[in-house]
Amino acid sequence: MQSRREFHSRLLGSAITFGLVEFLHTRNLFADAVKPTVDKWFGELTAMARDLKDGKLTDLEFQTKMEDLYKQVDLKALCGLVKLDDVEKKPLPDSGAANVGFDLSKVAGLPANLGFGKQIFGCKKGKSIVPHGHANMCTGFIVLKGKWHGKHYDRVETHKDHYVIKPTIDREFEPGDLSTISDHKDNIHWFRSLSDAAYIFNVHVIGYDPTIKDAGGRLYLDPEGEKLSGGLVKALKMSSADCHKKYG
Repeated sequence: MQSRREFHSRLLGSAITFGLVEFLHTRNLFADAVKPTVDKWFGELTAMARDLKDGKLTDLEFQTKMEDLYKQVDLKALCGLVKLDDVEKKPLPDSGAANVGFDLSKVAGLPANLGFGKQIFGCKKGKSIVPHGHANMCTGFIVLKGKWHGKHYDRVETHKDHYVIKPTIDREFEPGDLSTISDHKDNIHWFRSLSDAAYIFNVHVIGYDPTIKDAGGRLYLDPEGEKLSGGLVKALKMSSADCHKKYG
């Protein structure tokens, strides 16, 4: 049997320990200790892209693995590697998004052919990565800086002059938040900047499925079209110029 003094002493010690654990978790110090280096992170991403193109992963499996990998990234290290400070010195466009490349040649262990494309998108407040979809492409986004309002849709049907789409995601995205797309899930997206300047990191794998014959490139559309039954929307196809004029 414990004395009252021993009991309270142990209770106090447990409270202090719990408080320390909570503090470390809040400060993300535990997570930092187990995050892979950014070089290793890109190595894993390269291997995943290769497995997708080799048919070892379906696009939906790739999305899941990409989301898991994005959750592990050291955001500060990633921003440093892509030289976000230098990117921020460049003026952002008055319509649409800036599209900036970055060099990975100094990342140890990466092959010359990465198997994926990469870029940073940046927007002024109120400007957008305009609504569009893709064919035969898997893409992953992670917010580097700023705040965005992101929307995703599933492309349910394709017609001569329109798509039938279904809203799937509609929320705010902050640094570290992520999303992915494939031909079978969340394959239309639209991001509008809510802060003075906002930046998103993007990786994409093109032409992963030889059975998909649709033309590549962006598929511009108007997601604010006629409402159909079952929560569906009739989204008219648009040119890049018209889409940027309305939503850029």
